[in-house]
Amino acid sequence: MIPERLSVLHSWCIQNEWDAPTIVGGKGAWFWDEGGRRYLDTSSLSESVNLGHQHPALIRAIREQAEKLCFATAAWGAEPRARLAERLLEISGFEGGRVFFGLGGADANENAVKFARQAGKKPTGWIITRDRSYHGATYGAMALSGDTRTRHQVDPQDLRVLHVPPPYAYRCPFGSTSDLECGERSARRVGQAIDELGPADVAAVLMEPNAGTNGIVAPDNYWPLLRQETRDRGVFLIADEVMSGFGRCGEWFAWQRSGEAGRPDMMTLAKGLTASHLPLSAVVISRDIAARLSTEMLYTGLTSFGHPLSCAVGLAALQAYEDEKLIDRSRALGVRLHAELCAMRDRVDVIGDVRGGHGLFAVVELVRDRATREPLAPWPQSHPSLTAFVDRAREEGISFATRGNLIILAPPLVIEEKDLMDALALMERLLTELEWS
Repeated sequence: MIPERLSVLHSWCIQNEWDAPTIVGGKGAWFWDEGGRRYLDTSSLSESVNLGHQHPALIRAIREQAEKLCFATAAWGAEPRARLAERLLEISGFEGGRVFFGLGGADANENAVKFARQAGKKPTGWIITRDRSYHGATYGAMALSGDTRTRHQVDPQDLRVLHVPPPYAYRCPFGSTSDLECGERSARRVGQAIDELGPADVAAVLMEPNAGTNGIVAPDNYWPLLRQETRDRGVFLIADEVMSGFGRCGEWFAWQRSGEAGRPDMMTLAKGLTASHLPLSAVVISRDIAARLSTEMLYTGLTSFGHPLSCAVGLAALQAYEDEKLIDRSRALGVRLHAELCAMRDRVDVIGDVRGGHGLFAVVELVRDRATREPLAPWPQSHPSLTAFVDRAREEGISFATRGNLIILAPPLVIEEKDLMDALALMERLLTELEWS
């Protein structure tokens, strides 16, 4: 067989430099490669496998649905599709709304933008997103993203997208002296941007309620203030929950931490929707938007829209989250994760900031100097010792995810507490042993 590095184009890397082990199996929070080496997964492999690897209920759902029906086009109904839409509307409190199904987070975000422009009668209306955000790697999603990896490939303004500064309290772009001040000023900046463009010419604001790989966790006051800014101006708010949904942040969806004061007009889902056992995304829209679109032609579609196999897995995933009480578990275990990381910060000089604390998601930012907050390397470059950290951890059977100066912890919600603590112990030892100058 031709080696994979010679036959496959891989994302986010220089092809000639890609060389990684082949994963051949997994169970729970562990996976293993073709050589038999086991790895503890501390990132849910891109914040996706929320239920762990090879969850038996999801595997069973695939098998049972495959024996009944593998495919139905959007021109026909499919039982798993209808049932999953009903459950999503129920757990999100979007009763009276509708659900559009796709394949991944990028197409969900692009379709949400389409719906916002069509429902608001603003076919060329501006979309406001944030710097250092990530919403996908299709052309439209790259324009939405304020990510350094995508900016050189598309001009956001060509697609009527405006980026505003993020609520990055540790390095607040507004010079704030507290987290709450940064949250307030960041939200007010969105309102200001809407006013400058003209509310009649802004279709939506698209934001992540919680950080993804950008590592920026907004202060708690940010999201409800953002909702207020958009509602006051008659602009739709879209919550990108692709990474933050399904228990990752201690709630079904991260916006729910703000209660009804933070309810968006739409939310986009993927990853944890099926725990990535099969591809599936969704756009969940409010009753109001559903009513606006109900008498109009919807000019969007995907051959595998609401694929029966994927929707059956989505139903099984929602049931597993409930039966195993994983939303509550994420919230409780997340408290210990955050406490352990904060204690580690006090002992390890290279740790500048610890963010998260809302479920099994945390970001550790490494710095050259804690007093000045000087980063190890300019964003998004990575310090050589951080690469060494990942390599040495793999050798000891633990897989960590990093980006720039960040270590991103988002383990499967089923991870054993002892395994998580073992991973943190190894993390502290390696951060102490490696040279960071």
